[in-house]
Amino acid sequence: QVQVAESGGGLVPAGGSLRLSCAVSGSILRLDVMSWYRQAPGNQRELVAQITRGGGTNYADSVKGRFTISRDNAKNTIYLQMNSLKPDDTAVYYCAADVVSYSNSGDYWGQGTQVTVSS
Repeated sequence: QVQVAESGGGLVPAGGSLRLSCAVSGSILRLDVMSWYRQAPGNQRELVAQITRGGGTNYADSVKGRFTISRDNAKNTIYLQMNSLKPDDTAVYYCAADVVSYSNSGDYWGQGTQVTVSS
């Protein structure tokens, strides 16, 4: 069994900051690429940021320079530091993990955490 759990969402005024966390637990051999996605009402889920096991990163153009993804391999955890938040950042944020497991390797998703940015 593999579990993915996001935390850190909330309500913040425009210009504010939030830090999301995503912890992966269970029968894990290794975590490869880990990602943050988001989905706003009426929109498709979109990639926000990705990070490889070695620390290589990739960001959506809309968040470059404002968001920073990082990871702690020892804790099987990734983070998303979100600064200069805008109302357009309002969405449910999901964590996705590429898991190498003893018996159930594959992509795992969390339940999501709501981020609301007020204008």
